[in-house]
Amino acid sequence: MSTDDDHAPAAEPADAVPGETPLQRALRIKKAGIDARPKPPRGGRFQREQAARVKSGASRPWMSK
Repeated sequence: MSTDDDHAPAAEPADAVPGETPLQRALRIKKAGIDARPKPPRGGRFQREQAARVKSGASRPWMSK
């Protein structure tokens, strides 16, 4: 007959923060992945081009009153 003492406790990952729940760890890893993505350029010509785009309703003048 086996008991629960036969199993060794699961080893914590090397990057685990003490007292962190699995949900908090998953959220931390997800945010780190999002932050690691390349960001679009900020300021300068790119920003002016974004601001100069035609507004979504401008092509349908009959929709405005």
